[in-house]
Amino acid sequence: MKFAKIVFWAAGIWGVLILTPLYFMFDLIGRQTPPPINHPQFYFGFLGAGLVWQIAFFVIARDPVRFRPMMIPSVLEKLSYVVMLIVLHLQGRLDAGQMFFCGTDLLLGLLFIAAFVKTPRQEQAA
Repeated sequence: MKFAKIVFWAAGIWGVLILTPLYFMFDLIGRQTPPPINHPQFYFGFLGAGLVWQIAFFVIARDPVRFRPMMIPSVLEKLSYVVMLIVLHLQGRLDAGQMFFCGTDLLLGLLFIAAFVKTPRQEQAA
């Protein structure tokens, strides 16, 4: 249970630190990697959904046994992003340098799986 707490607290903190600055980098991203983003609703929608997941990670970290079922969608959240980045890279739409966060999310997804396996079910913990 301590392992799951550490993993989910670390994931939540990491996510907040990585995602929050993106709110202030909208125009910069468009200049550094043209063309400019022309659908801000998708960009900011992604950020909002991403930050909400960080809150979910904090909730799981507070009581991993109780929120163990939420670890499954947490794994899917991480691995769906990894798969999407790999597909975009294979299509030539994302260069290798832009795949930096793929490794981080892959590692967190694997740690989430380990936390799920190591955390007892609620009825087992009682």
